[in-house]
Amino acid sequence: MARSRLSIRVELISGHGADLWPRPGRVFAAARSHSFAQFATAIDVAFGRWDLAHLHLFTLSDGTQVSPLDWWDGEAPDDTEDGHTTRLGRLQADEQFAYVFDMGDDWAHLCTVADKRIDPLDELGEAPDRPVPYWGWGSLPD
Repeated sequence: MARSRLSIRVELISGHGADLWPRPGRVFAAARSHSFAQFATAIDVAFGRWDLAHLHLFTLSDGTQVSPLDWWDGEAPDDTEDGHTTRLGRLQADEQFAYVFDMGDDWAHLCTVADKRIDPLDELGEAPDRPVPYWGWGSLPD
């Protein structure tokens, strides 16, 4: 199906020195052509963050790190791939990976790619041009 999207579950595990249980979460529809930077923005907005100017970092299951390199002023961790150009298409079904927002408060998330893709018209009624949440649960910390 040409318009299929990845379905990615994102759970907030911890942050600001506290472990969260039950974990609040969101499920996102995202095209394989979307960038990790676009996905990070979608996560941050869906989790109610208002100051999006903090560093963030994805760590994929193979250890690859992805973050917008221009935000690091030349001090990104070694071998970090650029989040603006690295696409979600590199993710596999059932893959788990981590996302950390704000390296000071360390808002840590567990992300899991569903085993099957979804049809955005069935789930959302449209095919959005960016990653969007289509399901969610839990209380978000301030």
